[in-house]
Amino acid sequence: MKKLNLILSALSIALLVSDSNCFAQSTEANAIVYQCPMKCEGEKTYDKPGKCPICGMNLAKVETKSNSEPGLTKVTISGAMMNVMRKGELFGTINLDTISNREHLYGLGPIEYLKGEILIADGKSYITKVAANRSIAIEETYKVKAPFFVSENVGKWNEIPLPDSIQSIPQLESFLDKSTKNHSRPFAFRVTAIINNCEIHIVNLPTGTKVHSPEEAQKNRESYALQNESAELIGFFSTKHQGIFTHHDRFVHIHLITTDRKKMGHLENMTIKKGTAKLYLPFE
Repeated sequence: MKKLNLILSALSIALLVSDSNCFAQSTEANAIVYQCPMKCEGEKTYDKPGKCPICGMNLAKVETKSNSEPGLTKVTISGAMMNVMRKGELFGTINLDTISNREHLYGLGPIEYLKGEILIADGKSYITKVAANRSIAIEETYKVKAPFFVSENVGKWNEIPLPDSIQSIPQLESFLDKSTKNHSRPFAFRVTAIINNCEIHIVNLPTGTKVHSPEEAQKNRESYALQNESAELIGFFSTKHQGIFTHHDRFVHIHLITTDRKKMGHLENMTIKKGTAKLYLPFE
C-alpha cells in the first residue's frame, strides 16, 4: 500500500510538472507577437517575424495585451486601397461571410471589382449598387467580397460634443485629429445628424475594366445629391493609413446611410444642420 501511494504521488507530481510546462509554453508563445510598425493592417499581429504584406517593412516585436477588458476595440484591415487603385487588384481579399459572427461590428469598403459599396453598421451588412435605372439599390447581406476592407468591433460608444462649427468633412477630420490625441489609432467613429446637403457616390466599373490609376478606378461611378436627410455617418480615422483605407489626401474614409436605410454610399462632401449632430467614439 505504501508503495502504491508513492507511485500515485510520483504520478501526481509528474502531471503537475507537465501541466505547468504546458501553461508556461502557452504563456510564452502568446507573450511576444509581431506587427507592422506602420500598422498597415491595424492591430493585426503575427506569431513569427517577417515582412508586412502591405508596405514590405520588417514586422516589429510587440507584447500582447489582454482582450478581455470591457470596451476594448480592435481595428482590422484586409487588402489596401493603393493595390486597388494603382495595381488593379480588384478581386476580393475578404469574404464578409467570414466575419458575419462578430458582434457589434462596423466596417466599410467597396465591393470587389468596384461594383458597389459596403457598409456594416452594428453587425448589419449593407451593400449598395447602381440599379439599371441609375437609382440606388440597397440590400442587407454578408454574401459579398471586398478588395480592401476596414472594420472594428465596438460594443460601447462615448458621445462627444460636436460643435456647430463642424460642417464639412475637412472640419470633422481636423476636429477628430485634435480631440483624439490620447485615443488609440486607428479607430472607427459614428456621426448621427440631419444633413442639409451632401454628395455620395457608388463605384460602378463595367465588367472586365482594367485599372492602373485612381482616375481609372473612379470612372463610371455614380454620384447622388441628397438634401435634408436624417443619416448616420460611419467612418474610420487614421493619420498613418493613407492609401491603405483612406485616400492619399485624407485621414478619414466615411460612408453614409440614411436612417430609413434607402440611400447609401461613399461620402464626398456635406453640410450638417446645426444642432443636430452627435459624434460617437469607441469607449476606452
